[in-house]
Order: sequence, then C-alpha cells, then structure tokens
Amino acid sequence: MSVLLVTGTDTGVGKTVVTAALAAYLSRGTTIVVSKPLQTGVDAVEPGDADEVRRLAGVEVHEGVRLRDALAPTTAARRAGVDLPSVKEQAAAIEALRPPSGWTLVEGAGGLLVGLDGEGRNLADLATHLPHSAFVVVVRAGLGTLNHTLLTVEALRARKLPIAGLVVGAWPEHPDLADRCNLEELPDLAGLPLLGKIPANAAALPPEVFRAQAQTWFTFPRFS
Repeated sequence: MSVLLVTGTDTGVGKTVVTAALAAYLSRGTTIVVSKPLQTGVDAVEPGDADEVRRLAGVEVHEGVRLRDALAPTTAARRAGVDLPSVKEQAAAIEALRPPSGWTLVEGAGGLLVGLDGEGRNLADLATHLPHSAFVVVVRAGLGTLNHTLLTVEALRARKLPIAGLVVGAWPEHPDLADRCNLEELPDLAGLPLLGKIPANAAALPPEVFRAQAQTWFTFPRFS
C-alpha cells in the first residue's frame, strides 16, 4: 500500500492529529504528501485541518474544497450553493499528488459514510478509485468505542476495503478502567492491529517536539 485513508468512528475523534502524527512518523527517509479533499467549518482565511497538519508535521499538504458551515460536506455545500467534485474527481486529484515513492495520506471528513459529493458518495466510495490504498481507523479510548469501532470496521469489510489498523486518537494521561480494557479488547474484537495511540493534547506540543515524539507513538512500518 502507498495510500492511507484516515477515517474515524465519528467526528472529533482526532483524525487531524493522527494524520499529522502519521505524516511525521512516516516521513523519516521517504516522501510524504497529505490531502484534505474537503474541509468544513472554516472561512476563507481561518486555519483548517490542512494547516494544522502542515504546522505539526512540516510536510506538503493540499486542501481541496473549503466550506464555511461546520456541517457534513454535502450539507455545507448545498447551503453555500457549491457543486462538489465527484469522488472520482477527488481521487484523480489525489492520484496526481502521489509521489513516485513514499506515502500519500488522505484525511476524511467526519466518519466513514459522510457524503463527500453531490451524489452522496463517501470516503469508502472514494477508496475504490485509489489503488494500493488502505484505511487507518481513528477511534476513541473510552466507553462506546467498541461499538463505534466495530460498526466502522464492519462497513469497510462489507465493501471489501483493506484496513491497515486502528489508532487511538487521544489517549488520556490518566486512563480509567474503561480506557485500559478497551485498549486490550479493541484489537481482538476488531481483528485488527492497534497501530498506535496519540497522547491527549499532543497538538499543543511545539512542532519539533511533536515530530520527535511521534516516532514513539506507532508500530506502523515505515516502508511503502
């Protein structure tokens, strides 16, 4: 695989910081390009997810369509009178960014099945147009994560889409019993490796510290 699609079990689970951390981790000795096809909830000049990944990881990041309302992309686009590119067109734009060797990371919007174009197609549909790709599923640490994770994994498997593994998007400094049990049970129940866990509030670290510490957060192989 050379394309990783970063999705989450819900919005707000830490997709952006995981994307940045993966980019920092995988960038040792290879080329990394990050794509954020759709960004909602920011105006024309506000820093968005792509800017945050660029700041933290120091890698090349490309943003597609930006929409002001903090809503699902299809809803925000409809309210703004914007025609979204089809997922096939979005995939073509991502393919055009792909380096000759190295990794391309694609950060989704919201959860897996959130609509990304005017036909309501989603990140799973986009993946069908990206050869040599696999999903990284960002999950919560606490109560509810087992159900949410298994639903997302089941949806991917039903579509026969490869899954690289799971990443906990915000691991608390003082994990409670549910956090600790979930960390043990998630890989077994999902039948997937736990690729890493990102400390809560990692985005508050200075970028150089973030990039250095990201090397300790994953067990993911760096080769593409």
